[in-house]
Order: sequence, then C-alpha cells, then structure tokens
Amino acid sequence: MQEVVFTDWGLIDYKLAWDQQEELFKTMVDLKFSQRELPETNRTQLRNHLIFCEHPHVYTLGKSGSLENLLLDAEGLKKANASFYPINRGGDITYHGPGQIVGYPIFDLEQFFTDIHKYLRFLEEAVIITLAKYGIKGERFEGLTGVWIDPDKPNARKICAMGVRCSRWITMHGFAFNVNSNLGYFKNIIPCGIDDKGVTSMERELGNPVNIEEVKHLLKQNIALQFGYEEVL
Repeated sequence: MQEVVFTDWGLIDYKLAWDQQEELFKTMVDLKFSQRELPETNRTQLRNHLIFCEHPHVYTLGKSGSLENLLLDAEGLKKANASFYPINRGGDITYHGPGQIVGYPIFDLEQFFTDIHKYLRFLEEAVIITLAKYGIKGERFEGLTGVWIDPDKPNARKICAMGVRCSRWITMHGFAFNVNSNLGYFKNIIPCGIDDKGVTSMERELGNPVNIEEVKHLLKQNIALQFGYEEVL
C-alpha cells in the first residue's frame, strides 16, 4: 500500500502556500528525473503529500483563463481585502477564502495510475462521498470538472472547484471545497469562466454553518479510500 503524508497548514497566505507547494513539487520532480536511468529496484520511492489549508481572500487565474473573468480592478481588490495571482495550474479563475477547504495533493501518480482524468474523478468522488454524509447530493456535470449540486437543473451550482498541474506524473494544486465560504466574493469573478452557473457551499445548502474540522477529517479519509493509500505522519 502506498503512503501519503498528511499536513494541515491552517490559514495561510496564498503565495506562501504556493511557494511551499512548489518546493515539495520540485524536490519530487528533480529526484524522479535524477533516478530515471536507475533500475526500478534501486530507486528511492518518492514521498507523496496531501495538504489541507484555508487562505485569506484571494483570486487565482489558471493558465487557460481570461483576465476578463476578474471583475475587479486594483482598487476593487484593495476594497475587498483580496489578493490576485495568475498561477501555473489548469482551469480559469476561482476564489479561495476562509471557510473553504483547499486541498493540495502532491502525488506521484506512477505509484497509483497514470491517468489524469481518473485522478480528477477520484478527487471528485471523495468530495461526493463526504457531502453524502451530510445529506447533500453532490454530482458531476458532464464536460465540466468539479462537484455540482443539481447539475441537470437551471439552478445548477458548483460546490467544489478543481485545477491541477502535472509534470512527470507528479501533481500539484488541487481543489477548493466550499464549506462555510463567504459566497459574496464569487460575485467579483466569473467563476471558472462559466457565467450561467452558480456557486454554493455546505452552509448554504444546509442552512447552517458546518464544523469544518469534521469535514476535513471525513474528506481526508475518503481521499485515502479512493486512492487506496495509508496516511502517515
């Protein structure tokens, strides 16, 4: 069974978290590259990481996104007490903030399977199973990544967004799961570049705040079950 080191960084500045992610990612990629000529039996197995955190208000724009989907200028960002970063993941623009579980799996997929679409489906399934524990029916939206509520209805709304980067089958970035998020911040963007769909949170769906630590505990267990690994400290 593969092993994954779990860490909760708590509330952390986005740029600091990004830098720490990049450091872990680069270490894994460099080690993998340096061992490419070695027999498999002589290679050092890479340590996989799953990181949870929350960020102060921030908007991030993926490589395939459009700056036009950010509806604030520099002054508007300042008034909203929010930051903005163009970053090196896939996907378009999204929001991160307190009350949202941001997950950064830094996995060597060659230890699991070499299929980025399957990887995303496994993350979606972990969120769907977690939502089901609270009586919320999370679903997939054909052709779109992430987890949705009522995807086949006019009021379809996203509860978990995803955007990843993968190099040499090592992943970084990940998902943003709205638990007790301030949904008002999504009005300042066209989330994921989709202007005809809404966003929601567990708090919005249930009508009351949710214990985010309890959700984190369930979610990390469900991710481990999906990927079939053992969590280590």
